[in-house]
Amino acid sequence: MNNTNQLRMMVYASLMAALMAAGAFLAIPIGPVPIVLQNMFVFLAGLLLGSRWGLASVAVYLLTGACGLPVFAGGLGGIGRIVGPTGGYLIGYLPAVFITGYISEKAGKRLSYDVLAMICGTIVLYACGVIWLKILTGMTWSKTMMVGMYPFLIGDALKISAAAVIAGALRPVMRNAT
Repeated sequence: MNNTNQLRMMVYASLMAALMAAGAFLAIPIGPVPIVLQNMFVFLAGLLLGSRWGLASVAVYLLTGACGLPVFAGGLGGIGRIVGPTGGYLIGYLPAVFITGYISEKAGKRLSYDVLAMICGTIVLYACGVIWLKILTGMTWSKTMMVGMYPFLIGDALKISAAAVIAGALRPVMRNAT
């Protein structure tokens, strides 16, 4: 990868990190885990930037929030958010974006594989988030699933659909930007 392409990918990764932060401001508090658009941008980072640059994008986003900048849900920041009830979801963005990007890269960037990649990423994200929420709160598994997963399934299906369409529209634009 030449310096121009590397610079372009750094700009894209930074832009995706900024979009993740913007997605966090659109938070609907419904309990310990709010409804946010962050995960849609995490999945877009995987689809558009691939596993490595998508991972870099999420890492920049998480480090920014851990340093105290208000980029997490509700305009909050700080290490307390990462070790709090939603911390498993935040940390889960790392393997979720990597898996989404990896599957998309290997499968040829087609709509059906993009959707499959995001479904796999969502499973990983829920695994990280729900397990962490259960450990931290001591709720029963059924209660943890009730507050940490079930309310989000329909919204996440809509976000996956939107991200697949957006990725399909943006890939040609990004290719032509070289």
